Amino acid sequence: MQPASEIDTEGRELAQLVADFPGFRIWREDVCGRVRYIALSQHPDLRPHTVITADLAELREALARGQRVPGWPQPTFSPAAPSVARIYDHVLGGKDHFPADRAAARELLERFPEVAQIARANRAFLARAVRHVARQQVTQFVDLGAGLPASPNVHETTRQVIPGARVAYVDNDPMVLAHARAVLAVDDQVAVVAGDLRAPAAVLADPALISLIDFSKPVCVVLASVLHFLPAQQADAAVAAFREQMSPGSYLVISVGTSSGTDPELIRCLQATYAGTAPVTARTEAEITSWFDGLLLARPGLTDVWAWRAGQSRQAHRPPQSRARFVVGVARKPSGPGPWRP
Repeated sequence: MQPASEIDTEGRELAQLVADFPGFRIWREDVCGRVRYIALSQHPDLRPHTVITADLAELREALARGQRVPGWPQPTFSPAAPSVARIYDHVLGGKDHFPADRAAARELLERFPEVAQIARANRAFLARAVRHVARQQVTQFVDLGAGLPASPNVHETTRQVIPGARVAYVDNDPMVLAHARAVLAVDDQVAVVAGDLRAPAAVLADPALISLIDFSKPVCVVLASVLHFLPAQQADAAVAAFREQMSPGSYLVISVGTSSGTDPELIRCLQATYAGTAPVTARTEAEITSWFDGLLLARPGLTDVWAWRAGQSRQAHRPPQSRARFVVGVARKPSGPGPWRP
């Protein structure tokens, strides 16, 4: 007979596994006098699908490893191939890039110099948006597809308003993760999570994320300049998964390129620049608006990146002529019936 102390320890370990891996149904079975533990994935994109073992430590290890959907390329580091994050870093004037990234960015900017202005306007919007959300007393932020660190980062901005704000940065680029862990993980209230937006359920179930972020309380989910690098179906699924997980009072912040009002030649140029690295998917303004279904858009609604609460700086940042459109929105998940003034 198993001693009571061992039963108590086993029960605590099993309960902790259930808490750490909410994307799995985990239970114990006694079959013909033998104990086994079973974990079953509750989402089609969360791997492994099933684990059966007699060892709780082995079960934890298998779940922690996780697996991406078969057929998806594993992110790798290669200075010889242009990277989405490193090109963006170069356009912003950063230092974390290589000759291949600079060459790709230079070719793009020679034809469409307004891309650099949009990148800077996007960073300015992100700071305004997360500051606005922090002023609504939201204390948790998740920056999905965070990219290479570019000050002011989300935690730097939010902590100007709420010193104790918790921030999770999520990305799947190995270089981004290495730099973020060195630069951004300043204390135990900031986490850097390895996660792939193509598998949102796996991101939401990641122990590093859920150990810091409590989705039962208001949270701000940031998807800045990342959704156009996903195929349409995967972008829609990622937004829907996080929108559903957000509790009432949470906020969704999105910035994204749109085909509505953008020169088709720029879209083709972007697709050529990022070929072999990431798809570039041009979505209409109507398709982007649908990402905010069920949410309440803060004023001025879905608008150009230069225009979102930019005040007197709006005209200073907007190019006189731009062949590119980048739209942004900040929306709140309603907490119940009745009017709400954003």
